[in-house]
Amino acid sequence: MTERKAWKVNGFLALLFFVLLFISSGLLIIAGTTILGVFIFGISLILITGIKIVQPNEAKALTFFGQYLGSVGDSGIWLTIPFTAWKKVSLKVRNFNSAKLKVNDVEGNPIEIAAVVVFRVVDTAKALFDVDNYEKFVEIQAETALRHVATKYPYDSFEGNGSSLRGNTEEIATEIARELQARLTVAGVEVLEARLTHLAYATEIASAMLQRQQASAILAARQKIVEGAVGMAQMAIEKLQVEGIVALDEERKVAMINNLLVTIVSDRSSQPVINTGSLYQ
Repeated sequence: MTERKAWKVNGFLALLFFVLLFISSGLLIIAGTTILGVFIFGISLILITGIKIVQPNEAKALTFFGQYLGSVGDSGIWLTIPFTAWKKVSLKVRNFNSAKLKVNDVEGNPIEIAAVVVFRVVDTAKALFDVDNYEKFVEIQAETALRHVATKYPYDSFEGNGSSLRGNTEEIATEIARELQARLTVAGVEVLEARLTHLAYATEIASAMLQRQQASAILAARQKIVEGAVGMAQMAIEKLQVEGIVALDEERKVAMINNLLVTIVSDRSSQPVINTGSLYQ
């Protein structure tokens, strides 16, 4: 099924035309031309069944004895083909909030994930006649696409290589929207946006994974501190040698580097020991 425009004319002009027909039929009956008057009156009653009122951001699909004739998407009052049945479809932008789904990521870790999908109907014929219930269809396909995308990525990339659900939310949202659009085209639905609203480890492994994240963060911080400490020690020695403040042999350089690294890398503040000389000379 593909949406097409139904035949229609301005409803206000049609109502004016019906009024004139009713008046004409009445005058003919009064004048004695009863058969013609009744015929015109009957034609008016038949045509007036084609009057349809369409609200803003709404469309009506018209069927005539089981055959799809077209859709009226312009708001207002219209005259269409008489004796047509119609089904109303909302064209407004709508949200769908998925339930929290429990799935396994690509590494097999159980996670909880949920998303919100923003969509609207763009083809009334597909939405009404190609699927049984397009709103339920959107709900099921949204959860299916979310599960499929969640199983393709890890929750977090501890080594910093590749994409992850937590670290690349924009890319994940774009992929969910793209996959969902491919699934919902058959229903005449356009996906405007898809965003993750919930992402967490499942409760049975949340504590262990939190410890892993903390350990990774501590390790990364330590690596940064060591890199800075080595650079500071190297800079201090070079500065002393260039300005000739003190001459250091290799043994003293090693001792100085050791003291600087211990002072900078240590978790606790250092306690300096000041040598003021010996009491006995």
